[in-house]
Amino acid sequence: MINKTTFMGNAQNADRKWYVIDATDISLGRLSSVVASILRGKNKPTFTPHADMGDFVIVINADKVKLTGKKATDKKYRHHSQYPGGLKETTAGALRDTASWKLIELSVKGMLPKNTLGRAQGMKLHVYGGAEHNHAAQNPEALDISGII
Repeated sequence: MINKTTFMGNAQNADRKWYVIDATDISLGRLSSVVASILRGKNKPTFTPHADMGDFVIVINADKVKLTGKKATDKKYRHHSQYPGGLKETTAGALRDTASWKLIELSVKGMLPKNTLGRAQGMKLHVYGGAEHNHAAQNPEALDISGII
């Protein structure tokens, strides 16, 4: 008799890799969707929706990411301090100039699940504004996403 079982992955049998993605002249949304897919593990045949099977992603040159249309001036990021008059808002262009890592992190984390699994997957994202990163010991592979998007 043939044993017909379905593979159910978990965090113990996940083989994780490290990838480096260069964000130079790549649209923010297209970059974020590819990164979120890799963080979730949807690029693997062993994808399991309820388990963290994804890989680690390092994004470099975050300050050179492209904002299409009028997003640099019209798209607003808002947060509130929970005090009266505490609404803070900034544009996407200003956020790219001051904290480009935050722009990409907010975009990618918005595409991940809104639960503890999504927060654990978001912790595997490392974003740097320049071309240098401090993860050389992990031997990351350069991933060219120009053919994917």
